[in-house]
Amino acid sequence: MPVLGIDASLRSTGLGVVETRGTTLVPLEYGALRSSPSQPVSACLKRLHTGLSELIARCRPTAVAIEGAFFSRNARTAMILGQARGTAITTCALHDLPIYEYAPRRVKQAVTGNGNAAKQQVRRMVISLLGLREEPQEDAGDALALAICHLHSAGRHAALSPKTI
Repeated sequence: MPVLGIDASLRSTGLGVVETRGTTLVPLEYGALRSSPSQPVSACLKRLHTGLSELIARCRPTAVAIEGAFFSRNARTAMILGQARGTAITTCALHDLPIYEYAPRRVKQAVTGNGNAAKQQVRRMVISLLGLREEPQEDAGDALALAICHLHSAGRHAALSPKTI
């Protein structure tokens, strides 16, 4: 049951695919889809759609875990993040993948056992849980944490249903 975690943003969207083999978490692929700051928003969103579609075709995830809605005092930041998040959700929906949303606190709780954990603590646990030899790029690490969160949640709640988007 490979799960795709997505940490959506316009310039660097983190992606991570994780599956379970017995009781072991195995990273299949992870990284970040990057776009240059000089590119227009439309080109960044197209890159996100294309790169995400290619990853889905390669790894064939059975579910997607994405961070829940983001709140920002800066309206422009919230709008741009919303566009990237919407593109990621639409791309996954076009591939008929169920999409699950998780609050940052829930991700931290699932990965570290502490919903108030610091980012660095989450990062260290992702490395440990997946047996990585080096620290993943920040956005990729966040995406891996989302995938781990879903796998832990799905294991506890067999009847978990996708968040309606």
